[in-house]
Amino acid sequence: MRWEDLTGDQFPEAVKQAESVCLLPFSCIERHGHHLPLGTDMFIGRELCRRVAELEPAVIFPDYFFTQILEARHTPGTFGIQPELIISLLENVCREIARNGLTKIVIINAHGGNDHLINYFAQIQLASRRDYVVYIPQPAYVTEESATAAQWETVVDGHAGERETSMLLAIRPALVKLESLPSDGEGMPLGRLKQLGDQGTYVGIWWYADHPTHYCGDGRPATAEKGEAWFVDRSRALARALRTIKDDKDSRRLQDEFFSKVG
Repeated sequence: MRWEDLTGDQFPEAVKQAESVCLLPFSCIERHGHHLPLGTDMFIGRELCRRVAELEPAVIFPDYFFTQILEARHTPGTFGIQPELIISLLENVCREIARNGLTKIVIINAHGGNDHLINYFAQIQLASRRDYVVYIPQPAYVTEESATAAQWETVVDGHAGERETSMLLAIRPALVKLESLPSDGEGMPLGRLKQLGDQGTYVGIWWYADHPTHYCGDGRPATAEKGEAWFVDRSRALARALRTIKDDKDSRRLQDEFFSKVG
């Protein structure tokens, strides 16, 4: 059930059917090599939420791309906003989602650059009392444990490579420009800060240091069949997590208990 497709009259019944769960598809607008569209993560997040909601009913919030992508602001078409606005806007969005009766907000992340952001956002839920709970499901996916894991042919793959290219071939093939895929190893890390990485030292410029053209991997072995297998496994795993979230009564109770002691 997509939020924007519902009428105002239908919305309360949708909340009931969803058992108060809202899926918030997290993505971004950024360069994906030479061959994938700027909205790659948005398309993946949208499709993943659609499939999850078919397995476990939920209301799907409209595409949300006002997230962390500062490391790509030097590339044409990227949409990056300031950190304080990212947090403030997300807080307001969650309050509005909850005000409409969806008090279990589930972030489905489709952009690796949001990994730190979403965990930080979950932690700062303890800054003030609220009448909803934010969940970030990161289940162990079946793909990594089954025969489909063997489908991937590339070792280096992190952005616009074999996996993301396969995903787009499965859901938006007309937008994939396979003829633009480079064959000169452009997707391999440059290693310009290797000395720091070898010592486990993190710096914010690390991604630019290795992948200034926002291409990591090799998209040439990608196929639509591989992408479909990925979506099937991911959506099933997330649907199982969503069922557990629907059954969860302890998180809100413990959150309320915590704030009663904070004062």
